[in-house]
Amino acid sequence: MKKKIVYVLFLVTGFGIFILLKDVIFKREADMGRLRIHSSPSAGVFIDSTAVGKTPFEDKLKAGEYTVKLIPEGMASNIVSWQGKVRVTQHALTYVNRELGSSEVSSGGEIMTMQRVEGKMKSGNHGQVYVETDPPGAIVYFDNDEKGVAPIALNDILSGNHEVSVYLPGFFRRTQKINVDGGYRTSISFSLVVDSTKKDVNQLLKEKQAQREKEKKEATESAELDTSGAEDNSPKVTIQNTPTGFLRVRSEPTVNSIEIAKVSPNETYVLVEETDGWFKIRLESGSEGWISSDYAVKQEKSDN
Repeated sequence: MKKKIVYVLFLVTGFGIFILLKDVIFKREADMGRLRIHSSPSAGVFIDSTAVGKTPFEDKLKAGEYTVKLIPEGMASNIVSWQGKVRVTQHALTYVNRELGSSEVSSGGEIMTMQRVEGKMKSGNHGQVYVETDPPGAIVYFDNDEKGVAPIALNDILSGNHEVSVYLPGFFRRTQKINVDGGYRTSISFSLVVDSTKKDVNQLLKEKQAQREKEKKEATESAELDTSGAEDNSPKVTIQNTPTGFLRVRSEPTVNSIEIAKVSPNETYVLVEETDGWFKIRLESGSEGWISSDYAVKQEKSDN
């Protein structure tokens, strides 16, 4: 009789442990997304400064934002590295593809992310597609139909396989196959490669720099308009140096939301709100947006 009682207790305890482990594993899986990285040539992969392998690379990661760095391997000493912020979302694939060249203008690629959309659509079989390019202003083609100029959001896209292509004079056309899932937004960020056969590379670099100087001037003017009416003791944030020379201002505190402006290092803005990893700043009277707190320093209110 005692043996039977011990056996039953053993079964009950084992079942309880199984249920507990199942819940823990299920919860962990529910918070996970997939990250897939390709590069040409092959490169070592670093995630948040930790070496995790080499391309092609794929793994499950907890949903969140990561810093990914690709360092060319072997004899590719004349090839530049790449580093960027990548967002991994739950139950979705984030895809990074990079063509590493000998300089910034000869390097390019795509970052594709997916995020569940809050709001109404035509049906559960429809999703959204958001396209942005660096430099901005490329013509966007969706399934060979011209849709407009990047950045652009395409709504009520039927789920299934589609093709996105972007073209900007002086740069190579880039094309990406995508799969749209119902209820999700697929965001694609294209980094364009200079076509040296069409235009002088130095001229393109000058134009690119001139565009950034223009954006910096506009951002500075906006900041002056904003801070002129702000109270002296208002909390503020100062923009720090970034790999791109500017910092994107987005409509929501996520890398997948729409870019509404750019700000430059050493500029200071009124802090409106803050959340985990993000600051909400005021650019102009009534114009506000979110920036990554990784590239900004908060200044506390003055006691005076």
